[in-house]
This record gives sequence, structure tokens and C-alpha cells, in this order.
Amino acid sequence: MTGGAVARASAAVFVAAMLQAVIVSSLVIGGGAPDLLLIVVVSVGLLRGSIPGAAYGFTAGLVVDLLTLETLGITSLVLTLAGFWAGRYVETTGRGRRLAPLLAVGVITVLAGAFAFVLHYMLGSEVVARHALVTSLAPTLLLNLLLALPVYALVRASVREPERFERSPEVEVLV
Repeated sequence: MTGGAVARASAAVFVAAMLQAVIVSSLVIGGGAPDLLLIVVVSVGLLRGSIPGAAYGFTAGLVVDLLTLETLGITSLVLTLAGFWAGRYVETTGRGRRLAPLLAVGVITVLAGAFAFVLHYMLGSEVVARHALVTSLAPTLLLNLLLALPVYALVRASVREPERFERSPEVEVLV
């Protein structure tokens, strides 16, 4: 990855983290809120691979944890695993599939919600399982799936490196 691609991906993740903390998390529709940052991290993981996906997930989660003053590290850990899972999916079976963003966002939304619930439970936070795993997760899943393809296309357009064609220095004709 070139320096420009790293800067563009960092900017996309930072803008998504700011939007998630300031605007998107307060948009509750049907009992759930869309998770724009999760979709962006999954998109970066799908486009760049598991290690960059995990790194961008960690930094995005850290930014959100610092902005919202919640328990430091929970969002970071969840988004680190989300970026890693998306990267591993595309590295193993998802490369070249048209619906890979939808499948990855759907599965990772459910896994991230369950993992966040387990982390909160292990830390002693009072979280109602029915609310965390059913009431708010179902609308969040639907909203994330609706946003998955447009956000993926936007991230792909901003993060993708321009394709370079290697020129052949000379052509030799063999007879």
C-alpha cells in the first residue's frame, strides 16, 4: 500500500468515526441505530486484507472510545476483530464475489453485537440480553445491510489505488 492509499483509508476511517460518535449513533430507527463505523471498517478489511483491517478497526474504535468516554477498549476490540474477520473472509473465500460486502456486514454485525454483549457482561456492566441481542440487534442489522453496498462503493472509490499498467520496454518477434 502506498502512502497516499494509507492516508486516504485513514481519512475515511477517521471521518466515519467522527460521524458515528457525533451523528449516526443518535439516529435510532425501530429500536436500533446503524453502525457506520463497523461498515467502513469491514469495507477496509475487504479491500485491504486482515492486518490493515484490524489496524484500522483498532484505531477507529480507540477514537470512538475516546470521543464517547465509554469503557476504553471495548469498541476497539470489537472493531479490531471485525476488520480482521472481514480481511480473512476476503483472503480465503470472498475475493471476487459480488455480494461479499453484504454477507460480511451481515455476519459481522451479528458477531460484533454478540461479542460486545459478552464483553460488557464480563466487565460487570448491566446489559439486558434480550435488548442487546434481539430488540436492538435486528434493526441494526437491517440498517447496516441497507447501508452496506453504498458505503462499500464509497470506501472502495476513495481507498482504491489507481491501476498501473507495466509497459513492455520492447517487443521481440520470434520466428
